[in-house]
Amino acid sequence: MKILSTVTIFFILLFSGCSQKEPLNLQTLPISQAKVKKINFTDIQGFYKDNLPLAFEVFKKDCRRSKKYELFKEVCKKAEGYTDASKFFTENFTPYELYSSSGVDKGVITGYYEPLLKGSRTESSVYKYPVYKTPEDMLVVDLSDAYPELKKYRLRGKLVDGKIVAYDDRKELNQRDDLEPICFVDDRIELFFLQIQGSGKIQLDTGEIINVGYANQNGHKYKGIGGMLLKEGVLKGYGASMQGIKAYLEDNPQRMDEVLYKNRSYIFFTEKLKGATGALGSELVGGRNLAVDRRYIPLGLPVFINTKNSVTQENIDRLMVAADTGGAIKGEIRADFFFGDGQKAELYAGGMKESGKLTILVPNN
Repeated sequence: MKILSTVTIFFILLFSGCSQKEPLNLQTLPISQAKVKKINFTDIQGFYKDNLPLAFEVFKKDCRRSKKYELFKEVCKKAEGYTDASKFFTENFTPYELYSSSGVDKGVITGYYEPLLKGSRTESSVYKYPVYKTPEDMLVVDLSDAYPELKKYRLRGKLVDGKIVAYDDRKELNQRDDLEPICFVDDRIELFFLQIQGSGKIQLDTGEIINVGYANQNGHKYKGIGGMLLKEGVLKGYGASMQGIKAYLEDNPQRMDEVLYKNRSYIFFTEKLKGATGALGSELVGGRNLAVDRRYIPLGLPVFINTKNSVTQENIDRLMVAADTGGAIKGEIRADFFFGDGQKAELYAGGMKESGKLTILVPNN
């Protein structure tokens, strides 16, 4: 009853103002910590030109997971009674532009994809880089019962001499040989970027293709190596993209350890039946799902994005669904565009870094 009361109060407050002109701070309300500005659907660039029936199908697909959230229970039920996608969204949602705390309406949009690596169940001189499962000695400490304000945080560590200490970082994990792998792959750089993507496929030497997805993380903060290399000025001639970073490291193998170890964060995987699966728990759809910072955009929420493809320079005006998160996806107007799999997806995701506008569609009840 307490949750229902909070949500009811939220919607009364949210929709009671009809002439909102300035960004509204929602920090005291349960849906978002961002500032927003209520707008009309006609104000959203490209909304009615988008493939809304496809967006509707993706929303219904993600509803199977997002129904557990109070915010989506009623609207997910209503979705089953609609055949007109445009009518469904315009009758059941209200659009709100996201603003930063400084009042800016644009943020950073990057991209990710589902990579394909080559591997083997057996370690060899070719396949020598392990794709690790979650280590048995890693402790995940949840203090939310004693400290409700920490409910979004988990401490990761290990027990040493009766004390819990920080868990091993990337360098330390690379030096261990007692962890259980799913398989071994042939390319250390590709494995590093698999961890950044969070999921992917591995074609084994038997011909079998397996899916691996995020299982856990070692608790250390993510650090992007691209920014560091850009600051050094060494990417000149390579390009400030994933492809450029890969090429630089391949040409400078003596720096491999130094550069990769700067990112102390490490991702552990689990073998999955489905392809790329987001934090929402549903299989991701290329071009229709986003990774977001859930402090500002709840998982399952429809989000209209206005940005452009960094490689083709084509505008992207599209209704998507927030279905994933990421260690580097932090901020009020911040999203990671899922491009799918294949060579084009890798090209587009690797080169994607644009400014963009995000408009969240909030259920009316």
